[in-house]
Amino acid sequence: MSKQVAIAGGSGNVAQEVIDAILSRGSYKVVVLSRRDAVNSETTHVEWRKVNYHSHASLVTSLDGIDTLLSFVATADMEAAFELQKVLIHAAIEAGVRRFAPSEWSSRSESGIAHYAYKDETRKYLEAINKEKDQIEYCLFQPGFFTEYFAVPNATASHLQSFKMFADFEYRRAIIMEGSEGSPLTLTTVGDMAKVVALALDYSGRWPTTGGIRGTQTTISGFLSLAEGIRGPFQIERLVPEDVNKGELKASWYPIIEHKALPDEYRELFSKNVTMEYVKSLAAGGWSTSDEWNRLLPDYKFISAEEYLSKVWKAT
Repeated sequence: MSKQVAIAGGSGNVAQEVIDAILSRGSYKVVVLSRRDAVNSETTHVEWRKVNYHSHASLVTSLDGIDTLLSFVATADMEAAFELQKVLIHAAIEAGVRRFAPSEWSSRSESGIAHYAYKDETRKYLEAINKEKDQIEYCLFQPGFFTEYFAVPNATASHLQSFKMFADFEYRRAIIMEGSEGSPLTLTTVGDMAKVVALALDYSGRWPTTGGIRGTQTTISGFLSLAEGIRGPFQIERLVPEDVNKGELKASWYPIIEHKALPDEYRELFSKNVTMEYVKSLAAGGWSTSDEWNRLLPDYKFISAEEYLSKVWKAT
């Protein structure tokens, strides 16, 4: 009988990318945990289980026989998001789950991004409960920016819900913090991240607690030079730190964040705030991840940002 991996929040777009990669390898059966009603799967290697995250007992039952639990659940309420991670952790420990990956899948820890605060709280919580005795093996999978975000409006991934970021390749423009050109930056395609996670399931050693993944490691200026080499000159707007720290976004444009978890009435305000937070965290190196999985999987060949984006934009 093949091992089983449970995907909490498995109906989400990033989770679906990871599920596809796991199924492609074929060494694990996937159990999708979702608050939605179960759906009929086209493959016998995927089982859907409807769960109630407010019921510890039912969660433990749902995790029976699970080797690894990957969490993709999130909510706009930071306290609620942290609580979701905690209930998954405790249910996993009681059910005898061997490995756990909390809802990360983006920047490094302590990125300074307000709506990622629950990620840092979850990391601290995992450190605390494992301090005296190992309760559960875990890894924070951190790929930096998904390269696909810079291919918008071209849909280049099977499931990822992409939206524009600080660099808009379509209209050749970018927003950065004044003086941040030398700040480090990591980009990884969601496809590469998903394949690394699938490979990590079969990794026989102990998972690193911080699991950085680097498709491309560069700087803000290096990335903008790459962008201009592919698309031509960009209009680069530089924000003054004092303005951003006061919550003032003095730019001629900002990317609109499109996400199903975000109510329409909050979209513009949220997008402005996210733009300022991302620009600040970029300047501070918050999107530069470590390279643990690159070193643990030396034979894996990543798609570079230059290769990926050149192919996408030269085809348009």
